Amino acid sequence: MKLKIKSVFSDNFSRYGKVLKGYDVKALLETLESTTPMPADSTVYEPGAKQLEDLPVAKDFSLNAYGGMPIQVGYCNGFNTKLNCLEYHRGSELNIPSRDAILLLASVEDIKNGRINSKNVEAFRVPAGTVVQVYETTLHYAPCCDVHGADVSEGFRVIIVLPKDTNTAKPEITIHDAEDKLLWAKNKWLIAHPASAEAKQGAYVGITGENIDIAKI
Repeated sequence: MKLKIKSVFSDNFSRYGKVLKGYDVKALLETLESTTPMPADSTVYEPGAKQLEDLPVAKDFSLNAYGGMPIQVGYCNGFNTKLNCLEYHRGSELNIPSRDAILLLASVEDIKNGRINSKNVEAFRVPAGTVVQVYETTLHYAPCCDVHGADVSEGFRVIIVLPKDTNTAKPEITIHDAEDKLLWAKNKWLIAHPASAEAKQGAYVGITGENIDIAKI
């Protein structure tokens, strides 16, 4: 698949989110680097981490970026180059990498009859220290290593900010419509590629086409 890696500072990104300015994230990223695990050949995700949520900038995110709503400040660390799945939430997500990372994104409007072709996915580079807001209408999943960066062997560490309790235990629900079949965790609707581990675990399979691997572009 021909996939060009664009910048989150480009006009192309405006469909999916925007860059937020004015937040001092130095201590946040230093804490991310010094206190959170880095798997050797996989990824780890933690919805909320106390040492991150106790920092002053967490209150700034709650008051300013989320208008006073309760939030969680967690992280996603590790090594990944594949699409695998696409997810969305009710409420925007903030991504803040401590080293350059790649986001694979699409739009919920590209989902047709519970299916989305991976050709609709675009790739965007997020420079280290950039605060990126990903809109709730944007499909996304785990960040990818910047395969063309100098520190690709070090993987990625990305702060993930979301409305409180997102990505925690899935609520018990009665299926009312097709979207309900996508619910994978609290405030997390997930569409998996058939080649993904999540598909094997029972996630809804709805991504058609190639399972994008940015290591091959």
